[in-house]
Amino acid sequence: MTLLDEARRIADEVLFPAAAEVDRAPLVPVEQLELLAAAGLYGAAAPASVGGADLPLPEFSLLVEALAGGSLATAFVWAQHHGLVRTLAGLPATAQLRVDRLAELAAGTCKAGAAYGGLLPGPPRLRATPNPAGGWLLSGESPWVTGWGLVDVLHVAARAADDTVVWQIVDAVEQPGLRAERLRTVAADSASTVRLEFAGLPVPAGRQTLVEPYSAPGVTGPPLRSNGSLALGVAGRCRSLIGPGGPADELGAELAACRTALDEAIGSAEPEAMPAARAAAAALAVRAAAALAVSTGATAALAGSAAERLTREALFLLVFGSRPPIKAALLDRLAGRG
Repeated sequence: MTLLDEARRIADEVLFPAAAEVDRAPLVPVEQLELLAAAGLYGAAAPASVGGADLPLPEFSLLVEALAGGSLATAFVWAQHHGLVRTLAGLPATAQLRVDRLAELAAGTCKAGAAYGGLLPGPPRLRATPNPAGGWLLSGESPWVTGWGLVDVLHVAARAADDTVVWQIVDAVEQPGLRAERLRTVAADSASTVRLEFAGLPVPAGRQTLVEPYSAPGVTGPPLRSNGSLALGVAGRCRSLIGPGGPADELGAELAACRTALDEAIGSAEPEAMPAARAAAAALAVRAAAALAVSTGATAALAGSAAERLTREALFLLVFGSRPPIKAALLDRLAGRG
């Protein structure tokens, strides 16, 4: 059985049957994350030298799609883990952080989240200043951090005075200099999204992964591609619930076209390719959820129904992981101009 086969099996047999309960829960069940780890899914993007599958981005994105069709909240927590995995995998094999951390991340015995406050456009929201005692001090905020209470570490991006971005690994627990404020989201709330407030949090020098020049978030790269698969996962689950024939057949053709467009946008020289592909995926999730609601009938309006939950998830994905060009392309599409 391939890793994708295993992801689809888990999504159909474990995640989707429990999705309504997870949707109401305060946190994604740890047992679900451990199941993904036992199946090797936390090592999907890790090199084979540490027990990973080293999947290319299009194949990795199929895993995202499969798991999101089971439980968006669970997939959301799992998907963000791989940013740190890819960063460490890109370091020299002898780099101490790679030696110390990558194998446990690939096994899922250490689970990672992300705090990208220092990447946001405009004045720095999260700042890094040298600590006279060594390492860095973090001050400011990271407004959208998911997996709090479920992940062990965060890959944190903070901006330094020379307009560089300092990437560091921080323990994902409240501590002196770090406070979390829980945010409530319309869907995937059990993924536990918080606003983190940093007040001079010291980070030892040995936890720095990268220092690179700052540039505003672009519209290429692995997160932009795989985030589109969250929407495709929701759309695909709606299609399967509608059943064969009619709208489901048309949705299936559009799913395949969206998937191809997202893959072709990876590394495309056309700056509008990824925003257009992401917009098409998000819009498809909305239309698929609407089609499911209509085909389900009045019970779709009942709180806790699959149609109701998937509709909220489609709404959530209209704005999750967005960028101004994606927003513009999506508004054009929803207004009938795209």
